[in-house]
Amino acid sequence: MLAQDALTDCRYCSEVSKGNADDPIGTAGTAEHWLVMELAQPWKEQMFQKDPRITLLIELFKQLFMKHGIMLRPVLIVPDREYSSPGETRIIYYRRPQQQFAQFEKQEYAVPEADFSRLATASLTQLMKQPNELEACQSYRRDTSHIREMLICTHTSVDIACGRFGTPIYQELRKKYAGSADANLRIWRCSHFGGHKFAPTLIDLPTGQYWGHLAPEMLDLLVHQQGDVAGLRSHYRGWAGVSKFEQIAEREIWMETGWDWLTYQKSGRTL
Repeated sequence: MLAQDALTDCRYCSEVSKGNADDPIGTAGTAEHWLVMELAQPWKEQMFQKDPRITLLIELFKQLFMKHGIMLRPVLIVPDREYSSPGETRIIYYRRPQQQFAQFEKQEYAVPEADFSRLATASLTQLMKQPNELEACQSYRRDTSHIREMLICTHTSVDIACGRFGTPIYQELRKKYAGSADANLRIWRCSHFGGHKFAPTLIDLPTGQYWGHLAPEMLDLLVHQQGDVAGLRSHYRGWAGVSKFEQIAEREIWMETGWDWLTYQKSGRTL
């Protein structure tokens, strides 16, 4: 009887967090580079331990950070029936263009599936030597610098809350905001990037902003970036261009400045 009662009272951690009015600011992962890669599901835990395509990349990610101090964020995205092409794998690379900046600089490649591991590995190896160049993939480059990418975590096998709450938000965004009428926005289901207690959670690129506790009623404001920014305050996890305490200060400045703040060249330093 006690066990059944406990089961009845069981709630997702994101529901508890939202009920407690937890402030998500300062929980965005800091990044200098992003590597966003298409990979068909399922994304089981065993894949990250046994799939040679993934294990090799994970080892390179570790080398980039441990030996070279490069802060790179890897994210997997689910191939989309409209965006993706049979026989090709999309690799999107973003980099911090300079110390003070407003948006991450984008490069996108559509590589043959058979060459995915080789070219992804070559890209990371190149990043260690020449952070501004990915010469190995230049023949596969696509001009999508005008396209905004929104990545919503629906990675159920890592966190059930992300699948439970992230999937409806993905469907709402994909259907209402990223149809064929808008060629400048793509919506993706993606792998887990932390902050599960703030599910549903999202990364907005190229700005590099993290969002959490998303709800249908705030999507217009998030997508169209018009109206009172204060409506997004409690959903903002922070900007990837700075670290934790700087993210807290950055939000306050944004709330005072309004949408123009997203175009300002900026950086941060904690004293």
